[in-house]
Amino acid sequence: MTSMPDQIEGAPLIKPSTTDHPLYEQVVEACRTVFDPEIPVNIYDLGLVYTIEIGPENAVDITMTLTAPGCPVAGEMPGWVADAVEPLAGVKHVDVHMTFDPPWGMDMMSDEAKLELGFM
Repeated sequence: MTSMPDQIEGAPLIKPSTTDHPLYEQVVEACRTVFDPEIPVNIYDLGLVYTIEIGPENAVDITMTLTAPGCPVAGEMPGWVADAVEPLAGVKHVDVHMTFDPPWGMDMMSDEAKLELGFM
């Protein structure tokens, strides 16, 4: 029996989001209301939200990370995100998963976030 590689060659490190779902933009905007308490930029523009998957029954699965594994709000952040997304009309359920693979890097920030933080 051969072992499967951790990643299929050529596959993205981050699973693609369900961008064509009618709720996608609303979920993104809800994520933009959540801020990292140490950085004055929302978690979406910081690049902390890796994947937004929306199923046929409007169940939302969000995979996200933190700027560092030792972030003091690591235990609270998923709840903040779920609390922001769950009230949206049409959303059935929200699950937020934390990952550190791939690790977050400053290159994941939007241009707006880089500008806000003085990196551009």
